[in-house]
Amino acid sequence: MMRIFLIGYMGAGKTTLGKVLSRRMNLSYIDTDHFIENRYRKKVGEIFATEGEARFRDMERRILREVSEIENVVVSTGGGLPCYHGNMEIMNDAGTTVYLQVSVEELAARLQASRTVRPVLQNRSGDELADFIRESLDRRRPFYEQAGICFNADPMYTECGAEALAEKLELLIYNQTK
Repeated sequence: MMRIFLIGYMGAGKTTLGKVLSRRMNLSYIDTDHFIENRYRKKVGEIFATEGEARFRDMERRILREVSEIENVVVSTGGGLPCYHGNMEIMNDAGTTVYLQVSVEELAARLQASRTVRPVLQNRSGDELADFIRESLDRRRPFYEQAGICFNADPMYTECGAEALAEKLELLIYNQTK
C-alpha cells in the first residue's frame, strides 16, 4: 500500500510531477483542488470569492481526510493545504509527504505566465510578484519542511524535465519506504 502526498507552493509542479509520478509508479492520481471543484461544482477561486477562505480550508480538510483513506495513490495538494488544521500531521501519518522545493525566482517565472488563472496573482508582476511569493513562502515553509522528503523541483522546466525528476523522486520514495 502506498500513499504519496506532494506539497509545495503554487507553481512548484505538484500537478505536473504528480501525474508523471503516478503513471511511472502505476498509482492512481488525485489533485485535491480538482477533487473539491468536482465535489462542490465550483472553481476554487469562486469558493474563495463567495464563501471565503475559512470555508474553503474546511472543505480542504474534509477532502484530505477522505483521500487519506485511498490506497495506492499520488495526491497533489493545494499550496495552502499543509498550513491549516493539522493537515501535515494527517498526511505524514497516512503516507509519504514530499515537499517540492522551488526557488522564489523560478516560481515567479513559472507563475508570471499563469497570473490570469490565479486570482491572488492577477495584479502582480516582476519584483512585486517575487516579493509576494517570498513573503508567503516564508510563512508556509515551516509547514512544508515537515515533509518526509524535501525534493528540489527547480530544474523541472529547464534542465531535465518532469520525467527525469519523477524518476529521481520515485527512487527516493522507494528508498525511504523500504
